Amino acid sequence: MSSIQNKTDVILIGAGIMSATLGSLLKELKPEWEIKVFEKLANAGEESSNEWNNAGTGHAALCELNYTAEKSDGTIDISKAVKINEQFQISRQFWAYLVSQNLISNPQDFIMPIPHMSLVQGEDNVAYLKKRFKALSNIPLFEGMEFSNDPEKLKEWIPLVMEGRTSNEPIAATKIDSGTDVNFGALTRMLFEHLKEQNVEVHYKHSVKDIKRTSDGSWSVKVQEIESGTIEYHTANFVFIGGGGGSLPLLQKTGIPESKNIGGFPVSGLFMVCNNPEVVEQHHAKVYGKAKVGAPPMSVPHLDTRYIDNKKSLLFGPFAGFSPKFLKTGSNFDLIGSVKPYNVFTMLAAGAKEMSLTKYLIQQVMLSKEKRMAELREFMPNAKSEDWDIVVAGQRVQVIKDTEAGGKGTLQFGTEVVSSADGSIAALLGASPGASTAVHVMLEVLEKCFPHHMLEWQPKIKEMVPSYGVSLAENRELFQEIHQSTAEALGLSEKELVHS
Repeated sequence: MSSIQNKTDVILIGAGIMSATLGSLLKELKPEWEIKVFEKLANAGEESSNEWNNAGTGHAALCELNYTAEKSDGTIDISKAVKINEQFQISRQFWAYLVSQNLISNPQDFIMPIPHMSLVQGEDNVAYLKKRFKALSNIPLFEGMEFSNDPEKLKEWIPLVMEGRTSNEPIAATKIDSGTDVNFGALTRMLFEHLKEQNVEVHYKHSVKDIKRTSDGSWSVKVQEIESGTIEYHTANFVFIGGGGGSLPLLQKTGIPESKNIGGFPVSGLFMVCNNPEVVEQHHAKVYGKAKVGAPPMSVPHLDTRYIDNKKSLLFGPFAGFSPKFLKTGSNFDLIGSVKPYNVFTMLAAGAKEMSLTKYLIQQVMLSKEKRMAELREFMPNAKSEDWDIVVAGQRVQVIKDTEAGGKGTLQFGTEVVSSADGSIAALLGASPGASTAVHVMLEVLEKCFPHHMLEWQPKIKEMVPSYGVSLAENRELFQEIHQSTAEALGLSEKELVHS
């Protein structure tokens, strides 16, 4: 096949939520642009975006305590929580736009209302939660949050968590009914169906082997058709690498200076899933606890109601683990292969700094089912071993880079966009809060990579995301109006009332 035939405007690598979101935004902004997608697996949303691989979804910072740290003076820093909630509102608005334009339908297949709760024990933690509640209560985005340290009230909210609890230790929780559960696997598949209808070429079972700059400044992508082994070359003016844990090795192949002092540290996860429908029915919330001292932020324990295949499920975890693979379907040589002459010192510095994390991960890997059950019983005292199965969740690759604040080899726990100076190529690295903030992150990709189009695109972006460029946290009326209209479009408003 001659390379002329394979020229296109945009190539998206990886058929996960990020490529699905970027493709959907670009099709609204530049319908005439040709887009090709390459995915090495057989379907969309099979790796990090899959519903079984990213538990605790619907991150809006309503209940995740690691986003509201207590400062040395005892006050609560809520800036990160406000920022993440704002970003989740942007996703909600874009999804509501797609539904209202009949570009996707049946939103209940991917988003459901569910109360979000934080739960703590011990005097100091109860005092912290009360301060957090007070600090967030003045912000429109957290309107309707309730606090209680009354065990009788908590029994109404979370009977499974309170049943059989014998400790006299103080206990408290916050609850907010406007939380949601998002099935990103279902949403990803829906968005790819929509993209196919918009004439986007989606090639499954196609593995990207190399990415090289051509003499005219565009990018040549070497792709192997997995079943036949055939090699194809496709060129594009813009390439987005959205391959989850597989993004870092591909970014390194581009040779762009921005890819140099970056490494990746893979972390795997396990969840326990309840197999007893009677137990599942007794819990209706996402309940987040506090990470143990010394544990990384991704290990915050939570007991989560999830909707998967339109069926209510109950998950507890996560238990962290370690595997050298960068993807669940990856290779045991992924980690070693990502160490290059230009990032070896960054990686070594991280290794030295993160000894406690490494130790923690090894301890987690060694846990028996009974030890995991003991952790679950701290949350749910009457949990029975036979009611719970273990499920391996997705691989996450945390970014390691040199930062001014943290020095050489600092482990990052967020989501990071790395792009070339001319904006012709971008990659998404990192993990949490990930999928929940996909629309915000992809708008950031557009701003970085297409600055010359932003003025022309702004009215359309404002139509899709009415709060674009405006802080909802500082604009109560606008937030209430947008939150109500998105709830109606996504079919959340009546259901939110039913469960509250």
